[in-house]
Amino acid sequence: MGIKPFVGAFLMFASVAGLAIAGDRDDKWEDEYRDGPCRVKEVSDKGDYKLEVKCPDGRGRTWARGEWKDEYWDGPCRVKVEAKRDEYKKEVKCEGRDDG
Repeated sequence: MGIKPFVGAFLMFASVAGLAIAGDRDDKWEDEYRDGPCRVKEVSDKGDYKLEVKCPDGRGRTWARGEWKDEYWDGPCRVKVEAKRDEYKKEVKCEGRDDG
């Protein structure tokens, strides 16, 4: 008897266990980190997502210059973007999701 049946059984068990763990996980997460001189904060909660980037004195920013706002729909999700010299905010709210 070779090792292949044991490897196959292990992979099958690992994939089933991974699906069980993923099903129990909470859909909310939050992350804060630095990107060069900028501080980045990401928050996701079911159908909502928020991104906030703050760069001191605008150094290190990657968005267009000036102050501007934009709102649009991306499928069932409403996206709001607001940018200033040293701050960028993006908020995504999805409607019609039943995560109950």
